[in-house]
Amino acid sequence: MNLRLLYSLIKNDFRQKYLGSYLGILWAFIQPVITVFIFWFVFQVGFKSQPVENVPFILWLIAGMFPWFFFSDAISNATNAILENSYLVKKIVFKIEYLPLIKIFSALIVHIFFIFFMYAIYMVYGYGFSIYWLEIFYYLFAMIVFILGISYITSSIVVFFRDIGQLVAMLLQFGFWMTPIFWTMDMIPAKYHWIIKLNPLVYIIEGYRDSMIHHVWFWEKPTMTIYYWVVTFLVLGLGYITFKRLRPHFADVL
Repeated sequence: MNLRLLYSLIKNDFRQKYLGSYLGILWAFIQPVITVFIFWFVFQVGFKSQPVENVPFILWLIAGMFPWFFFSDAISNATNAILENSYLVKKIVFKIEYLPLIKIFSALIVHIFFIFFMYAIYMVYGYGFSIYWLEIFYYLFAMIVFILGISYITSSIVVFFRDIGQLVAMLLQFGFWMTPIFWTMDMIPAKYHWIIKLNPLVYIIEGYRDSMIHHVWFWEKPTMTIYYWVVTFLVLGLGYITFKRLRPHFADVL
């Protein structure tokens, strides 16, 4: 597949998602902003949350919320990539391995906007631009690779077991609260930290905050970095094998 066709499919997928609504693609940006505002209002205004790790609560919150929005959106959409494009699956000349990737890059468009939106909010609060902020794109790349591995597994299995879609949605809800987005690792006993850190998303969420708040490079956390990439490549390998073995049967089921 050439890059022009890939770009066209990503653009069409992004537009199609919001086709028919009055505000169109603006909903892609409005919904996350409103969600963050609601959580900020409840915790900051309602519960009088204090600054976290010496930074205003809203800054600490968005550094964890924005990557989760991307992860959740990309996984949810990529899981249904084969089902939603069944007409392409039956075309032998089309490389259907690209379908989950198209969904991921479609979600990435919104996330890129929110990365720069986050930069702007930090600057409004008086935080000057730092070279550490660019590290966000390393963690973004790391997250995309992990998402792709999961998507290969879920998008291929859901063709045969449609309940996988509901299972993924449930696991995302569970994962949201098991990941330190609204809470810090200090809130749980130290002896349980290693269990929480088994979740690869902890590396990403903490990485975003390390980039924006703590100013720590990823190579300064070698153990977590090595663990993350080992798990990610295992998931990617398993995902690709699963996808490759089930692919010949897609057309028969769809």
